[in-house]
Amino acid sequence: MSQLRLDPLTGRWVVVSVDRAERPQAFRPRSLPVQEDRSRPCPLCPGNEEATPPALESYGPSGSWLVRIIPNLYPAFSGDAPMVVTHLGPVFTQAPASGIHEVLVLCPEHDADWADLSDAQAGLVMAAIRDRIAEHAGTPGLRYSQAIVNAGREAGASLEHPHGQLLGMPFVPRELVDEQAGFARFEGNCLLCTTTEAEEDVNHRVVQADERSAVICPFWSGVPFEMLIIPRAHDPHLHHARPRDLAAMGRAVRSAVQALHRRLGDVAYNVVFHSAPYRMTGVFHWHIHLLPKVTTLAAFELGTGVLINVVSPEVACQELRAAAAAGQGQGRAG
Repeated sequence: MSQLRLDPLTGRWVVVSVDRAERPQAFRPRSLPVQEDRSRPCPLCPGNEEATPPALESYGPSGSWLVRIIPNLYPAFSGDAPMVVTHLGPVFTQAPASGIHEVLVLCPEHDADWADLSDAQAGLVMAAIRDRIAEHAGTPGLRYSQAIVNAGREAGASLEHPHGQLLGMPFVPRELVDEQAGFARFEGNCLLCTTTEAEEDVNHRVVQADERSAVICPFWSGVPFEMLIIPRAHDPHLHHARPRDLAAMGRAVRSAVQALHRRLGDVAYNVVFHSAPYRMTGVFHWHIHLLPKVTTLAAFELGTGVLINVVSPEVACQELRAAAAAGQGQGRAG
């Protein structure tokens, strides 16, 4: 029987309808290569740095790099024009898409994935995200930074080399406005601190947890095997987080992606980092969404904004836990 579950972060309802998972081809593994033309050298690999604009930041020993940030050649946001809204008619409103759009190269290895990063490399990636958001926050006219990773063509990637994107923009996007409203509505201290405590009390949806982070399949999961990664340290802003908490979150993302791959194979996925707008006042708790791309949004979802999840988060958590445990056992055996 289907259920409606309320997402307290956004205030939106989702449908958990496990019977629909019985339909043929309910889950979709990666089916298309990210790059159709593989004859050209990868612009993100070491040795091909001349194929990209000069690095904004590089992390690693002298003469080489482990993490690299470069300007995006095809930016969605660029320039420093002020966000002046122009009304061209009764329903025609526009403004300059000023801002920053950067590419974050996660590692030198072309065929790697976040699941393959070492502890140190995962921490370095998180430190780079922190540093770039801090840089954006000091840029006049910008209000919010969005960090993302698209893994697989179905998730929106256009290059195979593991990378993410950092976008600094002059407005706060609707998803963050909705989440801010969710924190404000919550009758308690912090929505995500309470979520972590409540999930650990019932222990139905905690995939893994340690002293600095928790990975859960949220009660309100809108897509199969969705995971929410929450730092235990309460902080609105990712770029203010302590180094050891950032490192723990990088490891938690890696472990979550590893469990996902062990359960579903080489599926595409998105990683979305939500941090408070730079100058926000009020309660917020930065966090990370891991969203597998295993089903297709159809007309109902697109027309209503209501997601239908065909795998209950309780079942997803149980299967991801088992996959993580099996992987740890293989690691010990090796």
